[in-house]
Amino acid sequence: MQKGLGTENDRRRGGNQKSSWFNSSKGATTRTGSGEVSMIRVKICGITNLRDAVAAADAGADAVGFVFAESPRRVGVDAARKMSRKLPAFLHKVGVFYNALPADVAMIARAAGLTWVQLHGDESKADARAIPFPSVKMFAVSAGNVVERVRRWGDPLVLLEAGKVGGSGKSFDWTIARKVGKVARVIVAGGLRPDNVREAIRIAHPFAVDVASGVESHVGKKDARLVRRFIEEARR
Repeated sequence: MQKGLGTENDRRRGGNQKSSWFNSSKGATTRTGSGEVSMIRVKICGITNLRDAVAAADAGADAVGFVFAESPRRVGVDAARKMSRKLPAFLHKVGVFYNALPADVAMIARAAGLTWVQLHGDESKADARAIPFPSVKMFAVSAGNVVERVRRWGDPLVLLEAGKVGGSGKSFDWTIARKVGKVARVIVAGGLRPDNVREAIRIAHPFAVDVASGVESHVGKKDARLVRRFIEEARR
């Protein structure tokens, strides 16, 4: 089993090693910005129904994302809980939040059966520490100075998007992700599709890739064929 940075992160967040998808070993390898050889992880985000969640799991995804912030892909806690209970244990369930109170994030995460939380707003490090779940912070590349902001944040895993709004389908200069990769493991999100994910991986050398709109037939509805093709391309 790969020695996972997630183990340290989980302890700090009050979680445990089993809650970390750092330790997954399936998939193709990439050399991260720090020179480390790592297995590519794939997260399918913006899941709104069980059928799409099962399709992602069957295609080999490591994680699925449920959006609890304002979004056309937003799901309720009850719906997320029902889906989580019917999904395999190996599939990580990630909740996406935007400037929610730490106590509310924790309450929703417990109720929905989440294993990770993803912070997309202006949350502070104190906010993240107050949430008793492993967390990953999103950094908007458009805000500039992203390498230094990630360095100051200090966590071993971050997510990069073009802007603060997820699911927009907008990409960014993937060479920036490669630079950030020298100070933290990077999840690349935004503008990824089956026809460009290999190029993104080649340039960015990420730890993981995250897709929502790039595998949809329409907003909030995944195309199972695109999901499978995306994962196959990411791990080719």
